[in-house]
Amino acid sequence: MHQGLSASALRRLSSSTVLSQCRAVIAVSRHDRNIFRSYTKPHYLQNQKILLRSLQCSLAFISPDQSRYYGVLGGKGNDPVKTEDNTEENQQNDNEKEKEPPKDKWYSGKNAWKVGMGCVILSICSMVGNVLYAWGPPELDKEGNEIVDEFTSLPKWQAYFRRAWNEANLFKKMIEQPTAERLLPDPLREPYHQPPYTLVMEMKDILVHPDWTLNTGWRFKKRPGLDYLLQHAGPPLFEIVIYTKEQGMTAFPIITSLDPQGFISYRLFKDSTLYTKGHHVKKLDNLNRDLSKVIFIECDPQATSHTRNTFMLRPWNGNDEDRTLVTLANFLRTVGTSGVDDVRTVLDYYNQSDEPLELFLDNQRKLEEQQIAFAQQRSQEKEKKNIAGSWAINPFGRRK
Repeated sequence: MHQGLSASALRRLSSSTVLSQCRAVIAVSRHDRNIFRSYTKPHYLQNQKILLRSLQCSLAFISPDQSRYYGVLGGKGNDPVKTEDNTEENQQNDNEKEKEPPKDKWYSGKNAWKVGMGCVILSICSMVGNVLYAWGPPELDKEGNEIVDEFTSLPKWQAYFRRAWNEANLFKKMIEQPTAERLLPDPLREPYHQPPYTLVMEMKDILVHPDWTLNTGWRFKKRPGLDYLLQHAGPPLFEIVIYTKEQGMTAFPIITSLDPQGFISYRLFKDSTLYTKGHHVKKLDNLNRDLSKVIFIECDPQATSHTRNTFMLRPWNGNDEDRTLVTLANFLRTVGTSGVDDVRTVLDYYNQSDEPLELFLDNQRKLEEQQIAFAQQRSQEKEKKNIAGSWAINPFGRRK
């Protein structure tokens, strides 16, 4: 049964008593004619009352006996939309509402960056608070009393910040600076033998190269000629020091496997380098050795500031046909057996070339040619002396 209601009667129907008895309330917008259906369950009742009082629209009440009452809220006339004709439109609008994507929650969508920025700020504040709590308080003596320092006279909050800042600078300096001013012990004295020269070498890309295969995974590949280098350029001519930018826990077992006979005297790792401008620099000044007797083998030009002590090599890429270490061993043995007073003068000469070992091989070939020529000249002179001596004994050229 369909009945038209006036605005005043429709307002009376919108009271909580009548509204609670109706099965549903249908609100038809006056402008876009969209239909909104609200079921009158107890927990939806309050929202429906607000809807009825705020919207200027056509309303239809469906009572429990399926009777339909409709009218215009706040105006005159009947519902411009017939109930029978709006069934398909109501279903279509309900389907469109169901297809609408859910609304973004407060922490998603446009507010996501705000939530992320808030988390970042909260993390920074928490970190600063922990630093102040750990490094800000004054030190205590054995009895638990505060030790007076240069920040005690300042306000408490300022003293905490100053102490924490000072500790942060000390921690940064501890990371950047080498662990000790003297990285090596004093040279050996009699009756022990101290090699006259010191050979310092980087491990990675000089002695080994990181290599990956399907069968073995990551491993450090041993460079050809390493055993020959350790045997011919080690003690008694050189004391060998491995000075690498790798961590000790990584490099120590590798060095042990490379040197089973113990030719390597000392091992220095990443904590013994100076970290500056993004590079780990080897401090040769801290070796506690005479730099006129130190040769440093490196492939990175930024790894040291002592260019005169550095003998640069090209990084090894894992080639099995490489023979660089054999040539290097011959070069070092030549320098060690020559007894030069300052190895930097020799290195200055060879560092003028882009390929110092090639220059050394050329000089070796020239020296061999000179030695061969000198030996031939000596043999010729010796033959001439023998011929002259035989004629002096027998001037007629006959032998008795």
